[in-house]
Amino acid sequence: MRKNLTTRTVIIVVTILVCIFGIIGIPKSKTELLDNLKTNIRLGLDLKGGSHLVMEVQVQDAAVGDARQSIERLQEELKKQNIGWTSMDVSDAHTVADVDNVVITIKGIPATQSGDFRNLIGANYSTYVLTTLNSTDYSMKMKPSDLVEMKKETVARTIDTISNRINELGVAESSVQQYGQSGSDYQILIQLPGVDDPARARQLIGTTAMLEITGVDKAHDTGFSSREDALAKLGGIVPLNEKLVRAKPRAGAQGEEWYLVNKIPVITGKEMRNARPGQDDVRKWQTSFTLSPDGGKKFGKFTGEHVNDKLAVILDNQIVSVATINEKIEDSGRIMGLASDEEATDLSRYLRSGSLPAGVKPLYENSVGPSLGADSIHQGIVSGIAGLTAVVCVMLFYYKRSGVNAVLALVLNTVILLAAISYFHAALTLPGIAGVILTIGMAVDSNVLIFERIREELRTGKGVIAAVDAGFGKAWWTIVDTHVTTVVSCAFLFLFGEGPVRGFAVTLTIGLIANIFTAVFVSRTIFDYELSGTRRMETLSI
Repeated sequence: MRKNLTTRTVIIVVTILVCIFGIIGIPKSKTELLDNLKTNIRLGLDLKGGSHLVMEVQVQDAAVGDARQSIERLQEELKKQNIGWTSMDVSDAHTVADVDNVVITIKGIPATQSGDFRNLIGANYSTYVLTTLNSTDYSMKMKPSDLVEMKKETVARTIDTISNRINELGVAESSVQQYGQSGSDYQILIQLPGVDDPARARQLIGTTAMLEITGVDKAHDTGFSSREDALAKLGGIVPLNEKLVRAKPRAGAQGEEWYLVNKIPVITGKEMRNARPGQDDVRKWQTSFTLSPDGGKKFGKFTGEHVNDKLAVILDNQIVSVATINEKIEDSGRIMGLASDEEATDLSRYLRSGSLPAGVKPLYENSVGPSLGADSIHQGIVSGIAGLTAVVCVMLFYYKRSGVNAVLALVLNTVILLAAISYFHAALTLPGIAGVILTIGMAVDSNVLIFERIREELRTGKGVIAAVDAGFGKAWWTIVDTHVTTVVSCAFLFLFGEGPVRGFAVTLTIGLIANIFTAVFVSRTIFDYELSGTRRMETLSI
């Protein structure tokens, strides 16, 4: 009994210390304590203030861009097969409503070469439907299924690109997500806590991430351990037309990595069409990518002249991959030798999000002042303290000394909840505060169930120890049932709700899990301490 009690006590003490560390760290002064608290407990847009924007992804830009790239490829292929034409054009698309009407018109194909032309389109343009207008003229329109996929991919890539840009700028707890249901599938919601100037927010979003693929200096292709190390080996001077770039830290890597690369990139994000993770013939991870016709020409010339040399993939002036050129690469290639599926997926995302695939149009913007957040925080804290005080008074009055047990479990429940928010890097919002207050009520409810079960057992004439054992045992499944049903409800709120509703669901779920630990494990340990004394207890203050 004593050994088991000691083990449980150690678990509780370690849990408390870990939670306190997550909330305040190891402060050396009162000022540092407050700074750590503000840093670890992050506030959402409704509490901290900031900018709230709804923007529409101009998916028609992506459709027109794909059509124009298809025209460039088609012209090159027609020249190779000596098939003539007089003109090629893409219909205008000014709004998202026009995305379904983007059509390529090809005129002047000789009637004698129509068969060769059709075979060429069928073999190389499987995403388009070819329609005959007359004996020499044709139109091409993207297949509905491929168009739907392109629109989804465009919105997803836009969200990725904007998220990368905002994260690189250090805007904490930002949120970029698809907004609305059918009829507004191209809208995205952007929330920027702490950025209270919508014009500034638009500027941040409108600046696309800079992607470059460039050559690595052959004489120093193994890299440097630091910038100082690089300058020392280079004689203190970076060669003309080259620059030092730091590599993105890799999981498990020790120290920094710097490379000397060409200032002028071979290709940029504007010439990147797509990228996907995959595996080669021997099941090694790789990332495949495709380029625009112009990008393919430049890349083919460079890689053909630099076989066995290295090139670097740079995103926002940070190297995300360094690879060896094994062969000439034109409009499509592979970056091989990646360590894992995760690395291949991340690299493909970096390549895809190098530049916005389509423009974004502001539909709605609003600036939330911090004073509203301050009022919300103040009122939330006041209501929380008022509720907690009332609960404590009732528990102490009604359950006497056993009420102290419930109060300690309740305080620990709140500490665990705040620590979880800190460790998960979640933002505390006004609905989240509501979730905290609701968790307090449910924590008390669990203790009431246990105490009332113990009272019932005492009324039947059982001894104190037997009554406590039976009370916790019989209340256990009731507590689990109530918490599981609430967690299921929270799961639906999280899956189908928007940001604030999700915040409420997450906070409440964490509180419920913590409540099972405190109401059952911690509370039972406190009872066992009281019952493990040398004096046999005849009564229980409950």
